[in-house]
Amino acid sequence: MDTSIAKTLNGWGYRHAWFADIAKFFAKDAVFLVVLVAVVAFLAAGRYGSIEARRGAVSAAFALAIGLLVAHFLSGAVDRSRPFVSHPDIHLLISHGKDAGFPSDHATGAFAIAVALLLRNRLAGTVALVLGVLIAVARVVVGAHYPTDVIGGAVLGAAIAIALYAPVLRRPLDALADWASALYTRLLPAPARS
Repeated sequence: MDTSIAKTLNGWGYRHAWFADIAKFFAKDAVFLVVLVAVVAFLAAGRYGSIEARRGAVSAAFALAIGLLVAHFLSGAVDRSRPFVSHPDIHLLISHGKDAGFPSDHATGAFAIAVALLLRNRLAGTVALVLGVLIAVARVVVGAHYPTDVIGGAVLGAAIAIALYAPVLRRPLDALADWASALYTRLLPAPARS
């Protein structure tokens, strides 16, 4: 089933250039948009800013770092070949190394950020989550991952974000976010008076 879905999505991308172009963008570059959502959530000021969004952004940074670290060790332990390596009829639509593919780093990072934001700020979290889903699907379309690679990454990233939301971990992260937020607020120019 995993290989069948990978072949179907990859085949569609291979036969339709417009679909492949969209998938290539999301597979390679859209992860930066997810990071940008977290950065904007922290930097937003005035009526668009909130302490909860800033707390979510700080939690997202920690979830991202921990998620990628765990994924690195898990990838080495599982050592699963990527679909374009194991199946000559799956076309690699982007340049990519032949390293192990489970779990997907892109999905791990995107979902770690998205869920951390979603727990604190619904709008930023939803935008990041939609981008995360598109990234995960695109990684399969371009031949870099099996569906279970991206599902595994998504579950790993989400689980770490949820773990960081536990009160014992959330309190020190909130304190750090509040400190960073106060520092950032002091650096902002004073609002103009009318």
